[in-house]
Amino acid sequence: MVISPDHIRQFLESFQRQECSSRGLISAGVLVPLFERNGELHVVLTQRTNEVKHHKGQISFPGGVKNEQDTTIIETALRETEEEIGLPRNEVTVLGMLNDFQTPSGFRITPVVAFLLSVPSFSINTAEVSRIFDVPLSFFIDARNERVERRERSGKMMNDYFYRYGQYEIWGATAAML
Repeated sequence: MVISPDHIRQFLESFQRQECSSRGLISAGVLVPLFERNGELHVVLTQRTNEVKHHKGQISFPGGVKNEQDTTIIETALRETEEEIGLPRNEVTVLGMLNDFQTPSGFRITPVVAFLLSVPSFSINTAEVSRIFDVPLSFFIDARNERVERRERSGKMMNDYFYRYGQYEIWGATAAML
C-alpha cells in the first residue's frame, strides 16, 4: 500500500476530529512532520532532554504549549517546531489535524500533520531536544510493530501503546497518536 501526502490530506479533510473539552488542561500543539525519502513517507520524531520540565527523555513530536501570541494551535505547533528543531514554517505544508489527546500529566495535545517538501535539515535546540530521528510511516502501519498493554489509571482501564524502533522506545501520548 502506497500512502501519499494527498491520501493523508483527503483523509483528514473528511475526518471527524474529536476535540477534548475537559477544563483545566494545558493546550499544546505538536507537529507530525512527514517527508519522502526513497519513495516512502517518514515521520520525524525527537527525543527530549533530561532538562525539560515535562516528559524528560521521552520520544515525542516537536511542539509545545500554546502561548498568548499564538492565534491557533496550528501556529503553536509550527512555532514550537521551529524553536525546537529549526524547521522553518515556510518549508511545511499543513495537511490537517488528528484527534486531541489528553495526557495523564494534564495536557491537551493537538497533533498537526504536515508534509515537508524536501528531506529536512535541522538545527537542534539542545536545551529541549537531545536528538532527532525519523521512522518510515510503514513501520507504524504494520500492526506487528505495535504493543498494547492494559493498565489501570484513575480507576479506569486504559490502553498504553508502545513501539520499539531500533534503540528507541516510543510510548505514551506519541505512540497513541501514531
